[in-house]
Amino acid sequence: MHALISAVAAAPRFRSYGRVTGVQGLLVEVAGTVDALAIGTRLAIAGPRGSDISAEVVGFRNGRALAMPFADLSGVRMGCKAFVEAEVAEVMPSRQWLGRVINALGEPVDGLGELAHGTKPYRVRNTPPSAHARARVGAKMDLGVRSLNAFTTACRGQRLGIFAGSGVGKSVLLSMIARYTAADVIVIGLVGERGREVQEFLVDDLGPEGLARSVVVVATSDESALMRRQAAYMTLTTAEYFRDQGLQVLCLMDSVTRFAMAQREIGLAAGEPPASKGYTPSVFAELPRLLERAGPGVRGSGSITGLFTVLVEGDDHNEPVADAVRGILDGHVVLDRAIAERGRFPAVNVLRSLSRTMPGCNTREEQAVIDETRRVLATYDNMAELIRLGAYKAGSDPDVDRAIKLFPKLDAFLSQRKDERGDLPSGYGQLAQILSGA
Repeated sequence: MHALISAVAAAPRFRSYGRVTGVQGLLVEVAGTVDALAIGTRLAIAGPRGSDISAEVVGFRNGRALAMPFADLSGVRMGCKAFVEAEVAEVMPSRQWLGRVINALGEPVDGLGELAHGTKPYRVRNTPPSAHARARVGAKMDLGVRSLNAFTTACRGQRLGIFAGSGVGKSVLLSMIARYTAADVIVIGLVGERGREVQEFLVDDLGPEGLARSVVVVATSDESALMRRQAAYMTLTTAEYFRDQGLQVLCLMDSVTRFAMAQREIGLAAGEPPASKGYTPSVFAELPRLLERAGPGVRGSGSITGLFTVLVEGDDHNEPVADAVRGILDGHVVLDRAIAERGRFPAVNVLRSLSRTMPGCNTREEQAVIDETRRVLATYDNMAELIRLGAYKAGSDPDVDRAIKLFPKLDAFLSQRKDERGDLPSGYGQLAQILSGA
C-alpha cells in the first residue's frame, strides 16, 4: 500500500508531449516540449496500432531533443506524439526477483509471470556512495576457483576485471564462480550476449541451484544500443538493492566492452567526435560511473563484489577500454589464449594477474606459499622455450631443475573442471604440499 501511495503521489497531473520532426539513423528528433526534457528523460513515442515505443533523450540540437529508442522504430512517422514519461528512470526491486530473468527495463523475460515490486524506488543511473561514507573491503570471499582464490584473492567489496580475447573461456569461468561462490546473492548482467547462449548459460552453466539465488539481467546483441547500455545500469541497480538489505552481493557482468561499444554507438549518433579507436569521450566518462557503483556499501550495509569481463580486441590487452578499466578496478585476471590452446582451463595466467588487496588479506604463511609458487612458475616460464626445444641441460641450474620437476603438479593445481569446486582454505595447503615435493 505504501508503494502504491508513493506511485500515485509521484504521477504527473497531466501529460506533456512533443512531436516527431525527423528520424536520422538511430536518432529521433522531437520538438514542441523541449523545455520539459533533460538528458535521460524517458519518452513514449506513439507507434502504429496504438503501441508505444520507449525512448530516452540523449542530446539536443537546433532547438530539438534527440532521443534514441529502446526498440525498433518501424511505423514511426512525422508528427507522431512523443509523451514525456519520467525525468528519472526508476525501478522497485524486491527479494522476489531472486531466481528470475529480466530485461534491461526490469521486465520479466522468463515466462514466469509478473515481477513483484518492492517499496522503495531505485534510480537506474544511480551515483556511487560517497568515498568518505564507504566501509573498507571485508574478509576474503571464496570464489570456488582454485587459481583465483590463491593468486588473485578477492575480498568482499573488491572489484576485479577478467581480461581475455574471444573464445578463451570467460563465460565458463563466470559460470563456475556463480555456481560455487560463497556470496549471499548473485546478480548477473549479460550485456550484448549471443541469444543462443543465454539458455545454455542458465540451464547448463548456472543450473537450478545457482539460479535460485541469482537475478539475471539480459540484453542480447540484436537489441538496441540503449537496451545494452541500460542492462549494465540495471545490473548494478539490482545489486545495490540487495546490498542495502545487508547482504554480500556478487555482481558478474559480461561484458564491460559491450557496454562501452553501446555507449560509443549512442555517442556517435548524438554527434560526439570519435577519439581513441573510435570510442567517444563519453565512454571513458561513463566507465568509472558504472564501475564505482560496485564495492563496499556505506558502513552498516552489505557490499558488492564485482567481477567484470573485458573482451580485448585482437588479444591486445592495452587497447583503450581494457586500459581504462584496468586503471579503475582493484585487480585483473588475465586469461591467456596460449594456455587455452594447450588445453588447460581455466586459462588463467597467474603471472600476469593481480589482486590489489594482496598481500594484505593473507597471513604471512599464506603469502610465503604464494610468493614461492610464483617464483617457481616464473622460472619455468623464462626457460620454457629452451625446455621445449631440448636446449636446456639438466643440472645446469638447480632452480630450473626444481621448476621442471614441480611444473606438472602446479599446472594440474591450476586446472579445474567446470563441475569441480575448489575451496579457499585448502588451496594453500595443496600448494605447500606440492612445493615440499611430497
